[in-house]
Amino acid sequence: MAAPSPHPLIAARNITRSFAAGDQVTTVLHGVDLDIHAGEFVAIIGASGSGKSTLMNILGCLDRPSSGLYRFDGQDVSRLGPDRLAELRREHFGFIFQRYQLLGDLDAIGNVEVPAIYAGEAAGPRRTRARQLLDRLGLGSRVDHRPSELSGGQQQRVSVARALMNGGEVILADEPTGALDTASSAELIALLEQLNAQGHTIIMVTHDPKVAAHAHRVIEISDGRIVADRRNDRMATGAGAGIALALPDARRAATGSALTRLGEALQMAMIALNAHRMRSFLTMLGIIIGIASVVLVVALGAGTQEKVLQNISSLGTNTITIRAGQGFGARDANRIKTLVPSDARALAQQDYAKGVSPAVSASATGQAGGNEASVQISGVTNDYFALRSYVTVTGSQFDAADLSERNQVAVIDEDTRNSFFGAGADPLGQTLLLGHVPVRIIGVVRSSGASFGPSALNVWLPYTTVMTRVSGQRNLDSITVQVEDGHDMTEAQNRINALLLERHGTQDFFLQNSDTIRSTITSTARTLTLLVAAIAVISLVVGGIGVMNIMLVSVTERTREIGVRIAIGARRSDIVAQFLIEAVLVCLVGGILGVALALSGGALIGWLSESIRLSFSMLSIAVAFLSSTLIGVAFGYLPARSAAELDPVVALARE
Repeated sequence: MAAPSPHPLIAARNITRSFAAGDQVTTVLHGVDLDIHAGEFVAIIGASGSGKSTLMNILGCLDRPSSGLYRFDGQDVSRLGPDRLAELRREHFGFIFQRYQLLGDLDAIGNVEVPAIYAGEAAGPRRTRARQLLDRLGLGSRVDHRPSELSGGQQQRVSVARALMNGGEVILADEPTGALDTASSAELIALLEQLNAQGHTIIMVTHDPKVAAHAHRVIEISDGRIVADRRNDRMATGAGAGIALALPDARRAATGSALTRLGEALQMAMIALNAHRMRSFLTMLGIIIGIASVVLVVALGAGTQEKVLQNISSLGTNTITIRAGQGFGARDANRIKTLVPSDARALAQQDYAKGVSPAVSASATGQAGGNEASVQISGVTNDYFALRSYVTVTGSQFDAADLSERNQVAVIDEDTRNSFFGAGADPLGQTLLLGHVPVRIIGVVRSSGASFGPSALNVWLPYTTVMTRVSGQRNLDSITVQVEDGHDMTEAQNRINALLLERHGTQDFFLQNSDTIRSTITSTARTLTLLVAAIAVISLVVGGIGVMNIMLVSVTERTREIGVRIAIGARRSDIVAQFLIEAVLVCLVGGILGVALALSGGALIGWLSESIRLSFSMLSIAVAFLSSTLIGVAFGYLPARSAAELDPVVALARE
């Protein structure tokens, strides 16, 4: 044993430790005075409940005294904050626990590495040293085994290697042989003697006098007071054999970069999540559903809006429609019959009018070739087809003679052709009977936009023919004006209104602007999308609360693990980082799976129904990922902080 230095490494003066239990206060240590010099091998012995473990926890900076002064290497420990205490434990102390306190998710070499991880040491050097330590302790062939695959003696040797990883200037062993058989106990005591011979200060707590006899100094404690402090003349045998290994300078590797520690926290978080895959999946299930709902709802809203706008486009662009009455739903609309063909002719002469189509409508039963069906009859001019974005598939449209001579000719759409004459048939020149009026088919058209409203079999005739030979009416149902490109729509609408007001002498008509319809429907669709998206966001929040609850439960389940990490040098920020990263990873992976589910669901919906349109955008997907990350941070912070603020002594004692 090295000669003790003149100044104590550890100096405790009048140390008292009390615990509140309800209305009662229990004092475990009473005015303890103790000096321990560097290089000593000290055994603290006493019966169960005597206060020896409490004293060791205070000496190891795992607990604080209620009163008194504790100095380590001349430094007043009571003035240090949590992170400085973590630094002390990380740089100067190594802990050997009775129950080993290894991390079950890590293999042997991973457990040994942990103190160096918190010291910020690079992966290569620390793994090499961890392997060397395990080799010297006879565990070279077991480095990749988890604690559950090791015997009690082997686990205790792993804990010894972990205590030495950052140097182990002071090794604190709490009942180190309590869970070992006789042979393993003897090996461990011999190992502690060898370490002490190399200069390590050993402080061992035990209730067994035979184990204490191996120390060079025995301190006996009873009822929280030191009752004996004696030297042991027995010298260790075989000291120095077996652990001839150059150990690192703890102060050299104690800083490390924050980025390095963050990377290590990420790796540890991934290991923890992988070790509890089912729990992790159930935790992220709420996020998956929430993200999928948001992405699908936004896609449905965008797709619906696109379809509506396409339908509006099929009705024509830059158009203003004039109808009789005061507006849709007006009670007297059917009685007002003031729109007449001369109004259409007057509008056609205006400079802003690119095309004008008067329209009248009727319905009848159509018959052809033994087929019979209800058809929608529209009386129009040639301008109508350009206004409504129809293109001619075959045949021709009306000419001036058809309009002036009220010819019984008709243009039909493809659905009407298929219904009466068969798909792909040539209906040109065929006769279609509309009620009692026969008409000759001269053309077939197709909408270049989308159909608007319920599908119907459409037949178009010259409006003059419909008025005189089908409906017998003299008034028009509507007049549609297509405004010249570049002409201001508002100005055109005002001029149309002024012209008709002058002709009619009263406001017995109303105007519909296609741009106004477009903006109104777009605004409505956007509002509905936001409303439904808000409901979906609520499911995200519920998922986030689920993540928080599960993480809080995880903190409770892993209390001892947290205590071990704090004991071997983890800062509070390290614990916060690990648990926060776990929460963010759960939410981020949940976000990825949620987006994948939404895309798969969208493909399935598109396959099942062509009438439903979904429009996915990279923006909505990016927002979904951002949302899942923010949820992880927001709802993971509380469990992470709760974990970081655990009392290490209480955490280590948790069953």
